[in-house]
Amino acid sequence: MAATVVRYLRSAGSPTSPAPAPVPGAVDPAPRPGLRAVGEDERAPAAPAVAPAVAPAEFRAVLGNFASGVTVVTAPRGEGEGEEGPAGFACQSFASLSLDPPLVTFMVARTSATWPRIARAGVFCVNVLGAGQDALCRAFAVSGADKFAGVAHTPAPGTGSPLLDAVPAWIDCRVHAVHTGGDHLIVVGRVVALGATGEGEPLLFHKGRFGRFTH
Repeated sequence: MAATVVRYLRSAGSPTSPAPAPVPGAVDPAPRPGLRAVGEDERAPAAPAVAPAVAPAEFRAVLGNFASGVTVVTAPRGEGEGEEGPAGFACQSFASLSLDPPLVTFMVARTSATWPRIARAGVFCVNVLGAGQDALCRAFAVSGADKFAGVAHTPAPGTGSPLLDAVPAWIDCRVHAVHTGGDHLIVVGRVVALGATGEGEPLLFHKGRFGRFTH
């Protein structure tokens, strides 16, 4: 496989199926590589010299017509991170993926400084933001700042990832798999716990602006 292919990440502590009975003459499969983040040599390739068929500005403008919800993806401090606190970033590219098993997915840029920390932790919590929490989203969209300063949170019950106070819903997950997707990574999480208050309206993002649902 090309060097840009991201290895599947271990789902530490997740349920495993019993080993099948050996088949005469079968060859044992190669062992699965261990958990790791994307290496510097696995970043997205440089842009081609020729102009792309679809200009990035046009792509962004057209896709901006699709309204989405807004989340903050968080993870606890990973092993070997010293005094550094938990990790988190604002994310609108989140979606449910599977009912059986329960899987969700989010997309993150290969250049993200937060993703390697989530990968090391191996777990994350998706905090679904509600109307009026756009300031919270902006706080987690910045780079290089203490994103959790003044933000109340408690450990999520399944993984210990930060569960932000007053969010209308949350989904606690273990990293299940990671796939490449151009200049982004497609992260799949296996849900281990979740909850919702059922109150309030969602925070929406449309054409670069925050909004809310109206009946």
